Amino acid sequence: MEKPLTGRMRAGGQPVSIREYERADGYQGLRKALAMSPAEVIEEVRDSGLRGRGGAGFGTGLKWSLVPAGAPKPRYLVCNADEMEPGTFKDRLLMEADPHQLLEGMAIASYAIGAEISYIFLRAEYTLAAARLEAALHEARQARCLGEDILGSGFNLEIHLHTSAGRYICGEETALLNALEGKRANPRAKPPFPPVVGLWGKPTIVNNVETLCCVPHIVRNGSGWFRRLSRSQDSGTKLFGASGKVKRPGLWELPMGTPIREIVEEHAGGMREGVRLRGLLPGGASTDFLVEQHLDVPMDFAGVQAAGSRLGTGTMIILDDRTCPVGMTLNLEHFFAQESCGWCTPCWSGLSWTEQILAALERGEGQPGDLEKLEWQTRFLAPGNTFCALAPGAAEPLQSALRYFREDFEAHIREKACPYRH
Repeated sequence: MEKPLTGRMRAGGQPVSIREYERADGYQGLRKALAMSPAEVIEEVRDSGLRGRGGAGFGTGLKWSLVPAGAPKPRYLVCNADEMEPGTFKDRLLMEADPHQLLEGMAIASYAIGAEISYIFLRAEYTLAAARLEAALHEARQARCLGEDILGSGFNLEIHLHTSAGRYICGEETALLNALEGKRANPRAKPPFPPVVGLWGKPTIVNNVETLCCVPHIVRNGSGWFRRLSRSQDSGTKLFGASGKVKRPGLWELPMGTPIREIVEEHAGGMREGVRLRGLLPGGASTDFLVEQHLDVPMDFAGVQAAGSRLGTGTMIILDDRTCPVGMTLNLEHFFAQESCGWCTPCWSGLSWTEQILAALERGEGQPGDLEKLEWQTRFLAPGNTFCALAPGAAEPLQSALRYFREDFEAHIREKACPYRH
């Protein structure tokens, strides 16, 4: 199956039922995993080269192996389904269209790390996904694919669906764990890391939806098969997306390493009539802009990093030549400023100040020296100065906009107005 993540999805948008799922080899990965030792499952996933699809790109099998051998139970698996990264909607598709794929991946991961309780931490606005996941959980329990003595193996697992209160900061795994415990969603100081001290102080693995959906296919078909799906050194397929003024915005499952140009021009249909591409954020709002010279960059971890950005979620936000890059950057920084948890000064103070400067530029009230202040802010918000990656991520579109679209920022100050409103 060249498109393992989306190959079972129904054209009408209805979810795949458990009978349809099993007819298409569903839960066969779980059956195979239960006949293996947990260590063998971890090694298979590690050999596959699967890296986290939520943005960080950490090795999945390596992450599972960080749970200390002999650690006391309970242990927990948590699926991060909060998906609040602007421009990102891939996990929503997976949960709404093929929920059993996620449940099977969670069951395998839980078995591998010795967890008998697992949580889906779901974005509150995903009401359709919640309903379909609840129905799939019921079907899976009825089929003994969840619950006690799964498939006669002696392994027990209960999966709970937790609807979150919804904050962008919950994309940070320790803030998510605090929220799941009923606390304020602030990030925790690290170390200790969640695989050692996580949910309620117990060993915990947090994985993204798309990451977990890859797991059943890897176990069923083997690590070598998963590696061969890719066009690059990064394994497997990936859900890539494009939003903005393209002719066909959407999502496509494609091999890792697919060039940006192919995604934009072939799958997204190119730019709409009357506009041209000026830039793009390759992996959601918290990634650096890339421009036309980067269209042949492969969409994988190494390729996008070498171009000066991050793969992130792999869902591109397209900037066209009729949209003000200053206004777009202001919109992003407004989002990040309001989503700061307020835990550290560079984030709550720095992002608010950044938003104020950009808003003044858009109103035509920019002053000489404002761009230097914004550049200083990107250094103030850099990695190592904050508790988590929210502020450094917010700095990425700003620092790259100042690099690639500086003449637009200067024009706002010189003309005392936004040139795109004329």
